[in-house]
Amino acid sequence: MQCVSKNFIAFFCPIFATLIVAFSSMSISAQTVFVEQGSEWNSYNRSAFYTQDQGSRIMPLAWMRALVSPDGTGFLEDSLTRYGYLPNPNGASLDIPVGFTVAQHDGKPSIGMTCAACHTRQIEVNNTPFRIDGGPGIVDFQSFLADLDAAMALVLSENASFEIFAEKVIGAGVNDEEKAQLKLELELWHLRFSTLTNRALPDPAWGPGRLDAVSMIFNRLAGLDIGLPPTYLIPDNIYPADAPTRYPFLWNAARQDKTQWPGFADNGNNTLGLARNLGEVYGVFGVLHPTKTTGLTILNRDYLGSNSANFEGLSHLEELIWKIGPPEWPWEINHTLAAAGEEIFNRESVDGGCIKCHGQRPGANRWTIRGTWETPIQDVGTDNRECKILERTVNTGIMEGAKIPFLTDPLKPVDTAFNLLSTAVIGTIFQRITSFGSADNAALSTSGLPPELSQLKGAFREIKPPPAGLTTSANRSGCAYEARVLQGIWAAAPYLHNGSVPTLEALLLPASDRPVAFKIGPSYDIESVGLSTEQSQFDYVLETTDCTDVGSGNSRCGHEYGSSLSDGDREALLEYLKSL
Repeated sequence: MQCVSKNFIAFFCPIFATLIVAFSSMSISAQTVFVEQGSEWNSYNRSAFYTQDQGSRIMPLAWMRALVSPDGTGFLEDSLTRYGYLPNPNGASLDIPVGFTVAQHDGKPSIGMTCAACHTRQIEVNNTPFRIDGGPGIVDFQSFLADLDAAMALVLSENASFEIFAEKVIGAGVNDEEKAQLKLELELWHLRFSTLTNRALPDPAWGPGRLDAVSMIFNRLAGLDIGLPPTYLIPDNIYPADAPTRYPFLWNAARQDKTQWPGFADNGNNTLGLARNLGEVYGVFGVLHPTKTTGLTILNRDYLGSNSANFEGLSHLEELIWKIGPPEWPWEINHTLAAAGEEIFNRESVDGGCIKCHGQRPGANRWTIRGTWETPIQDVGTDNRECKILERTVNTGIMEGAKIPFLTDPLKPVDTAFNLLSTAVIGTIFQRITSFGSADNAALSTSGLPPELSQLKGAFREIKPPPAGLTTSANRSGCAYEARVLQGIWAAAPYLHNGSVPTLEALLLPASDRPVAFKIGPSYDIESVGLSTEQSQFDYVLETTDCTDVGSGNSRCGHEYGSSLSDGDREALLEYLKSL
């Protein structure tokens, strides 16, 4: 049989089709420049970072492989590169991209996500791709969610589509009983997923490279996990996720003594890292259905009985994150100019003076042999919508009255989503560490908590929302954000926490002179240090607002440090920032 076209090959010659995909992936890999990221970061650790399961469960893998997009193409046909995800020749299969995982769940291989899906960056300079592990992903997560919902709706809307789907999933000769059971499972999955996407996905969309992660974590936990079975839904707990932020970079993230954009989480050791990462898992398809318990001496909820979190996998990922080094600038640097820029960076004045907030200084003691770095939390007049969402309230459902001894107050019938998340995450860790119900555990009620657990008090610190009607006349917005050590900052565009400024060069200008709108994609400008003005991968333009609308979620206002520098000093500072 002669294969004469790509479609013909894919249908009749699967072996040759697989080889074509394999050779294509090998070619991509051969052309990609992996930026130097320290002696501990090697191909072995990279492969583990790309594939380590953390407990995320999107759906059975067979389902996603059987899904088709509305245009008739297989949902996984391009390895999700249309959303900006990256091919992974070393993964479980060639159709599974970087950061997507395959693990057993309920006896079936299940597809999920891990850190690398959102925290692996690939940029393009002169048609050469540069890979930066731990960098902010340039991925369109909202379109992925919306299209996945549409693909499943298509299966359920037409009997012919369902019949084709069922045969792909179960195999030829599938009987009516098997099809009926499969349809029930699909309908339950789609009810939950479409309830989330219909209520949470905002208009305007986040666009590539941005995500309202905090709202989505709140929405999944409060909306999908704490209602009554079999759906577990509380739809009214799901809010529009309309406070988008850019994905943060991961190198040095574990070393900062506070984390999350508003700095509400203590950080710096494995226990606090687990708290940080558990919340993330619950936001990206983790399963958590707490249940009420009786007769327990410490907890009044069981957090582990129906919990998909892979604690060993999360521990491995945290160790890998400690090893990811900041990326080294792979092009030439003018060292004379950079030395002048270093002097400006280190000034004790507003004309430069970056070191005051972004310098590397010892942080808080986190009971760890690894030292932490101080993470100042500063209000510099930037968009304040992130702080506003932290006050959202929800019906606490099955979690009403839940508390963690010494660490949290009982949840009220209507409480903040923040307190709900705090109780669920800390309760999960508490239960796992203490082996509840034991004599040692009972003793905790009188002796207090060991240091390992007592630190969880700071895993979720309450952040006050900005006052209503606040202006930025004093360079304040009412919402403070973390100021991190800037190693590798050249690879993290767009800038500010909400990704509203395309380049470092633009960030050193007054807010009034920054671009009002810009395209987002992988094409990089190494002169301006950030996104190129022209992009080809995504047809998306981010429209930003000025300082009169600092709560829009898209305001480019604030952080005007360096904006009064001369052109020469600004150029020097920019050259130094490349070298960090």
